[in-house]
Amino acid sequence: MSLNTLVDYISNSQITSELIKRISKNNELNFVGSSRYAKSIILDSIAKKEGKNILLISPNVEIAYKWIGYFESINDKAVLYYPPTEHLPYSSINKSKEIEFSQLTVLSKLIKKKKNELNIVISTERSLQPHLINKKLLIENKLNLQKGVQIEIQELANKLTLLGYTKDNVTSTEGFWSRRGEIIDIYPVNNEFPIRLEFFDNVIEKIREYDPNTQKTLESINNIEIIQAGFDLLIKDKLNNFSKNGIFNSEDINKNNLDRYLGIIEKQPSNIIDFIDRETILVIDELEDCTKFANNWYLDSESNFYNCEYELNENLKNNDINLEVKPNLHLKFDEILNSLGNFNLIKFYEFESKVNIDNKFLLNDKRINSYSKNIGKLSNDINKNIKNNEKVWILSAQPLRTRTLLFEHECNTNFLNNPNDIDEAFKSINNSTPLILKNKNNYEIEGFYLPIWKVVLITDKELFSQQSLFNNVFIRRKKRSVNSNINLNKISPGDFIVHKNHGIGKFLKIEKINITGDSRDYLVIQYQDGKISVAADQLSSVNRYRSSGKIKPKINKLGGTEWERIKDKNKKQIKKVAVDILKLYAKREKLKGYIYPEDGPWQDELEESFPYQPTPDQITAVEEIKSDMESDKPMDRLVCGDVGFGKTEVAVRAIFKAITSGKQVILLAPTTILAQQHWRTINNRFSPYPIKVSLLNRFKTVNERKEIYAGLKNNKIDLVVATHQILGKEIEIKNLGLLVIDEEQRFGVRQKEKIKKIKANIDVLTLSATPIPRTLYMSLSGLRQMSLLNTPPPSRRSIKTYLSEIDMDVIRTAINQELDRGGQIFYVLPRISDIDQAVNKLKNMFPSLKFIVAHGQMNETELENAMIAFNNGEVDLMICTTIIESGLDIPKVNTIIIEDSHKFGLSQLYQLRGRVGRSGVQAHAWLFYPNLNKINDAAKQRLKAIKDFSELGSGYQLAMKDMEIRGVGSLLGEEQSGKVNAIGYDLYIEMLHEAISEISGQEIPEVNDTQIDLPINAFIPATWILNREEKLEAYKSATECSNNDELTELATDWVNRYGNLPKPVESLIMIMRLKLLAKKCGFNKIKLKKPNILIETKLKNSTFKILKNSLASSVQNKFHFDEGEQLSIITIRGLGVTEIQYQIDQLMLWFGSFEREIKNFDKEPLMKKE
Repeated sequence: MSLNTLVDYISNSQITSELIKRISKNNELNFVGSSRYAKSIILDSIAKKEGKNILLISPNVEIAYKWIGYFESINDKAVLYYPPTEHLPYSSINKSKEIEFSQLTVLSKLIKKKKNELNIVISTERSLQPHLINKKLLIENKLNLQKGVQIEIQELANKLTLLGYTKDNVTSTEGFWSRRGEIIDIYPVNNEFPIRLEFFDNVIEKIREYDPNTQKTLESINNIEIIQAGFDLLIKDKLNNFSKNGIFNSEDINKNNLDRYLGIIEKQPSNIIDFIDRETILVIDELEDCTKFANNWYLDSESNFYNCEYELNENLKNNDINLEVKPNLHLKFDEILNSLGNFNLIKFYEFESKVNIDNKFLLNDKRINSYSKNIGKLSNDINKNIKNNEKVWILSAQPLRTRTLLFEHECNTNFLNNPNDIDEAFKSINNSTPLILKNKNNYEIEGFYLPIWKVVLITDKELFSQQSLFNNVFIRRKKRSVNSNINLNKISPGDFIVHKNHGIGKFLKIEKINITGDSRDYLVIQYQDGKISVAADQLSSVNRYRSSGKIKPKINKLGGTEWERIKDKNKKQIKKVAVDILKLYAKREKLKGYIYPEDGPWQDELEESFPYQPTPDQITAVEEIKSDMESDKPMDRLVCGDVGFGKTEVAVRAIFKAITSGKQVILLAPTTILAQQHWRTINNRFSPYPIKVSLLNRFKTVNERKEIYAGLKNNKIDLVVATHQILGKEIEIKNLGLLVIDEEQRFGVRQKEKIKKIKANIDVLTLSATPIPRTLYMSLSGLRQMSLLNTPPPSRRSIKTYLSEIDMDVIRTAINQELDRGGQIFYVLPRISDIDQAVNKLKNMFPSLKFIVAHGQMNETELENAMIAFNNGEVDLMICTTIIESGLDIPKVNTIIIEDSHKFGLSQLYQLRGRVGRSGVQAHAWLFYPNLNKINDAAKQRLKAIKDFSELGSGYQLAMKDMEIRGVGSLLGEEQSGKVNAIGYDLYIEMLHEAISEISGQEIPEVNDTQIDLPINAFIPATWILNREEKLEAYKSATECSNNDELTELATDWVNRYGNLPKPVESLIMIMRLKLLAKKCGFNKIKLKKPNILIETKLKNSTFKILKNSLASSVQNKFHFDEGEQLSIITIRGLGVTEIQYQIDQLMLWFGSFEREIKNFDKEPLMKKE
């Protein structure tokens, strides 16, 4: 909305009024001009003056996204994107639900649009094809819910089913609903968030939106409209009417694409035109291109019809429908244009030669030359504009810096802080003072000169040769994020588990057990010679068994000394590891790093110039990094985030802080392409500042390398972006302060050894989407700091991933589908030697296909030319190796085909898949393999993992899965693998922490879980949480709370999701609060032994006396301490005969006093106690 003032200026001009008259008179006008951005401003000005809506038809999706970006950057109107259907009209291929939901959302908004409500709809030529059911059906099939209205829950359930919503246990995806007692969750396909209905006697008492990932409630609303969740049910209902037996048999509607029968139930299927009012301005962008794309699609559809005709008619006959399908779902573009009706039609052309009619208007627009930071020339040109009475707008992400630079070169400007302050803007313009506006959008825009209106627009592209870091994308208005509560220890019936006290067993089920009238849920665990039941509130004593590979563990016997012997044997070795870790802590504590100053004004300015709103995770990560840099300890931090989640921007801010503090920086990238990408991005961001950025890779000549090495030595180079070439020799860097390593897992062993030498005592920042397990382990275990980026950009969509045996017909379909929508394809092979064979196959299949080859053995010029040609869209398909694994960011590439996918590592597959889907288009990843019987189990697991983890933000989970496949024992080296296998990874880590505490002399022993055996009903009733897995998750969440605030938050969340807490659940929360206090006090077990309460602990009597002294003397006398070799017993006399609530209240009161006393203990760092 930065350019409202420019739109108003053009809207109020006499020239615009004349244009409107011409459009009204002829019903059509042909604009000729090179700048789409200029056209968007003129079009918006016309629509604003006329008070009309706009429907703009572009040739393809990529150009449609650009139009969205242009309009969203200049006006207040709603910009709606109507996505085209991807599949051919008669194909049985399953359609994209997300596209269908987006279409329905736009249609519903157009149906209920108020008369004076203005909006802009952007789509492609495909939306003009017949593909929709009758508008009346959509109007009739919707549900309005309002607070205070009465509706029976079963009636609501029936209506949701009729609208196409599917019932599930938990609702986190559009088109689903769920029920928990008097609470109904629904995710309407037309709403940003799912909604939660709370009933009281069939009356809707509350309607609240909630976060689909955390399930936490958000805003309360009074009403909601729920629209149809797809077209299939409406089509099937109509088909039933044509069937003699009244039922159209579709085994699986979702797999049967009922859209292809649309031409039977509708004489003339609808298109987007049928849903807009006749006062809308219809715009066709590049008529010739639209015609070409539409007619290509027409030919494909014609072929598709004749291939499917027999199958479709047979299906109709089998359902007793005496009709035949007709080819009425695809039209030639001239037929479509002739049927449009009486609209005001505007056609946009770039070149006058394409317009062969008289009714045209030449914009005569001119592009602004790049000034490349030559502010003196820019100032002179602006002053010339002013003398010629031309009005100048400057749109910059750094408005204050731009204003200062122009002022220093004798050019006065006015920075308009509020872009909607029209009075101030026109005052400035009328005084011939150039107007500077802040560019807050991420859209790729460029300046222009409109001589007819005497208007000049200058952007950062012309000022600093600065490109937008982000591509224009369609942003569906859904708040999407990834659940950061990654459950690394989820257990299911049949899993092997490790119980700290009993050893390795097999989890069977959850059952309720009544002991002396008190009911609780218990986990039943099978051992060699029997079963045990573990209270669900003691889940923290149970972990899923994880080892150094796919080793089937030996189940232990109950009782006896076997398990204790195994633990004792490993404990001695674990203590040695603990000593090494403490030495590492001590060594790090002694290291002193450079203390960076706090941020200066340039840092603030650079961060403000980021043309996108940083995610909360990015902000947190940057704050953590700056805190590390401003301390006296060398930083060693891992930033783990999915492909495209903003790791580079986090690094850019750290790099800038280091450079502006006088330090030099190395950014190390594993591949030439990734290094080139980083160099281009950072050079672009730092272009307004006096910072020297160099690129070092294998393509640099000897002289160029010498020049770079000299620049590093004499501090003339601030940042070098380098591949492993920089590790090839001893280099001198005068003032190195920060090392940034991107994708550490891609470097070899020798390279990592050289990296270690550089790291000595400087700050180190590691970036990774799928961190190697060793790196991940070090972060999880606290040896290395970690920041997680879990929030995806709003434009990103999960990539549809397909696994298949090699099938040339499937490959042909995948390539055709991408070419049909104007996209490009990566075709990836594991070896260079496979390329020639792939080239021949594709040439035979697609004789006219334009393709190019790229691999690591090509020389610099060949590789660079191949990349540029592909990036510019000159070719359709790139046959390549893993050279494209990191760094390439091409928005038009939205299909990737990977042959012999079983030969790639999990991290490689994940990175390769991340090369597509970066523009908001639904992307597809096809992973092919030979006969499934010919690949090993580890490869099968990798392929299954990449298929399972296809949601946004899966990199972290994939790294954990990789840790399982490769074996967690490998984290610690071969020597420790046997110990991990014997006791399981989680218990190994727990015992390691205990050993560290013991060696470092902590007064309070570390307790993993306090067992509480008191007579109280504390459980989750099956009538409150119906689903077994969900119930187990709830118990696990309770045991994982680390403080009272988290327990309170959890209880609130449970109320939101399941309703008011039943008494047993309130008791469970109370028991968990008692556990938290008991663990902090070092108490292992609390049990009733009338008339007393007994506490088992490893505390020393001397320590307990200090705690006891915090109590009143009359209370101290109740406590008696019996010291033992392993465990000591604290007896609280007489408390066991009181009411259970009184027992718990007193324990919490006394333990609270103990906790406050513990906080007063001397808290020296661990390494000082070694």
